[in-house]
Amino acid sequence: MIRPVLLFVLLALPFFFFLSRGAKTLDPYKVLGVEKSATQRDIQKAFHKLSLKYHPDKNKNKGAQEKFAEINNAYEILSDEDKRKNYDLYGDAQGNTGFNEGNFGNREGYTYFSSGGPGGEHFTSGPGGWQTTSGQGNTRSYSFSFGGDSSTSGSPFGFDMGDIFSNFFRSSGKYNGNHQGGFSSSGTGPNSEFPPVNIEDIDLPSFNKKIRDQGMTWLLLFYSSSKGHNAIESVISEVANSLHGAVKAGKINCQTEQALCRDLGVPSSKLDRLFIYRYGSSGRDSLLEYNGEFDPRSLKSFCQDHLPRISERVDLSRFEFPSTNENLPQVLLLSTKKDTPIMWRVISGLYRKRFAFYDAEVHDVSHPFLKKYEVKALPALVGRLSNGDTYVLKAGIAVKDLQSGINELKSLLESFERKNKAASSQSKKTESQERSIPLLTPSNMNTLCGDATPVCFIGVFRSQKAREKLDNILSALSRKTLVRKQSQGFGHGDSISYSLLDAKKQAQILSSFDRSGFKSSDTFIISYKPRKGKFAAYTGEVTMEEVEKFVGSVLNGDITFTKIRQNPTFK
Repeated sequence: MIRPVLLFVLLALPFFFFLSRGAKTLDPYKVLGVEKSATQRDIQKAFHKLSLKYHPDKNKNKGAQEKFAEINNAYEILSDEDKRKNYDLYGDAQGNTGFNEGNFGNREGYTYFSSGGPGGEHFTSGPGGWQTTSGQGNTRSYSFSFGGDSSTSGSPFGFDMGDIFSNFFRSSGKYNGNHQGGFSSSGTGPNSEFPPVNIEDIDLPSFNKKIRDQGMTWLLLFYSSSKGHNAIESVISEVANSLHGAVKAGKINCQTEQALCRDLGVPSSKLDRLFIYRYGSSGRDSLLEYNGEFDPRSLKSFCQDHLPRISERVDLSRFEFPSTNENLPQVLLLSTKKDTPIMWRVISGLYRKRFAFYDAEVHDVSHPFLKKYEVKALPALVGRLSNGDTYVLKAGIAVKDLQSGINELKSLLESFERKNKAASSQSKKTESQERSIPLLTPSNMNTLCGDATPVCFIGVFRSQKAREKLDNILSALSRKTLVRKQSQGFGHGDSISYSLLDAKKQAQILSSFDRSGFKSSDTFIISYKPRKGKFAAYTGEVTMEEVEKFVGSVLNGDITFTKIRQNPTFK
């Protein structure tokens, strides 16, 4: 038994040496087509472009799968600073003289194992990955597991290349996307358009600035010892990266940040404790401790369960945007998802104070609600301004990944918020114009305070602030129905008028009523009866209640009027 084994080893050594020498010739820079001075962003862009081109699901050409594995191996080296440095110095990612492994740390979950031999090859796909098998049983296997054991759906997170996007908006987990209403993806692979999530060191100022009441979900590791939590941090980083844009990660040293830990109700302990900072359906923030297994799958599931649930799930067949007095715009997400999409839950937390959120499941653009608002494709976002106007913000929304999808929704909401502010401002301006009390001038004197008017009330001001105050009070009074006694001579067809007068510019008008011209008063009300040539003045505190009493007393005949000095005229 020993002799055949020794013989096999002796025969195999030259072969493995040949493979090692052959692998050494693969220059990762040339494989990705980048210069040695390339930045990480350049490397990421090149990787994405090539991995899309040679992906086994898309490219069935001979040699494409092997090229795809070379691309991933090259990316493994150049995306890791230590491996890249070793390669630049020694021509090997491990600091040796050659590539002695096909699996370079499985940074993004790609592995490549190679063995040779003659015979025909065929390409197969199975639970362990994609395989090219020779006619004599030799195997070249390419496994794409996104960071873990292929026995668990290819990942400790439980998703594969196709399923990764189904967690975002699609109701279907198909790789090509559900174009009937799910959010389709325009790219695959790691989320490399954005930098990896770092676990931030959090102190009291940064907690108040970045975390408290900001609407974002955070994983927070509380610790007291500087050693022993590297394994936990590794799991936290993996989860935060897989939920990039939905969850951030931080760590708090309770030895140096005792006040913060006390404030959050987490006393200093020898044991590391992990909490999620979350927002419930009411929009209020709270800390919840994680007591599950410290593996990526369990922690990710926990995070997804505790993302904000602020958006109200509605039945589209009975839904209409409710009237609201809060002046908040309202937004409704229409998608084929059975549950509220992750992106929408994240957005509802970030914008919970600025919008009212709704979402609904719908599978057909022929639905009456979609026809009513002319929604042509799904998923779609419909919004209602605070003035009641309704718009389709976007239909047929396509996203690349979680972070870019969140950014897309942010852009849509912020644009709609600007539209709402403009509409609200115009509405207030129109309302202000409608309710504005006219300024008494030579051209309207006869209309407002002529003989045809039984009583005219003149609000007199000496400052802009006083004018605005009088305008608001008299506008409100002009819309009220006041009881007028018939015995005072006010018939059913008679009307009263309200106007304003600038005391600084029209002093001669005031001297027609009183010799002093009311110079001691900044704001006051004159009640003038043109037919009788009499007036009464209120010079007390100008409030809605007091002015209303004065007007009511005048109309009820409870005020004594004085003869004017002369007819008020403009010069």
